[in-house]
Amino acid sequence: MQNFNLLKQYALNYLSKYDSTKKNIERILKNKVKRMKNIEKNEKRNLENIINQILENLESNKIINDENFASRKIASFFRQGRSETFIKNTLLKKGVNKKIINKLIEDLETNNSNWKIEAGEKFAKKNRLGKYGDKKNKKKDIAKMARAGFNYQIVIKILEYD
Repeated sequence: MQNFNLLKQYALNYLSKYDSTKKNIERILKNKVKRMKNIEKNEKRNLENIINQILENLESNKIINDENFASRKIASFFRQGRSETFIKNTLLKKGVNKKIINKLIEDLETNNSNWKIEAGEKFAKKNRLGKYGDKKNKKKDIAKMARAGFNYQIVIKILEYD
């Protein structure tokens, strides 16, 4: 029981510092159990089973919510000038469900139909590409935006290369 409380407190301390998904907290708690010393293997197995109870408790108390996490991340990435591809891949790595990601991207699309172009312009300004730079390296500018996840039509439109 003491180790259960220790794990729960560890999760709460982590969440007080960082925003996270359910899958990420699960990974962090499992790593914490593996690092615990002076505990038998049976006890470690029991703790790994208890992690699900901790996660359900955190979810039921609305301390962790993957949809809210994804919504905040999408807004942040949009302000940074990140592409749709970058946003989706990052959230998938964090363990957010694909349906949630697609729903939130769709919501962003309905609220701001030009968000992809706006994000691309922010990226181009930040990196001084195309019309925001010296326009010397057309291929390099296009390649940099393509690597960032922007599609060709958006890149050409933003950089104003004919």
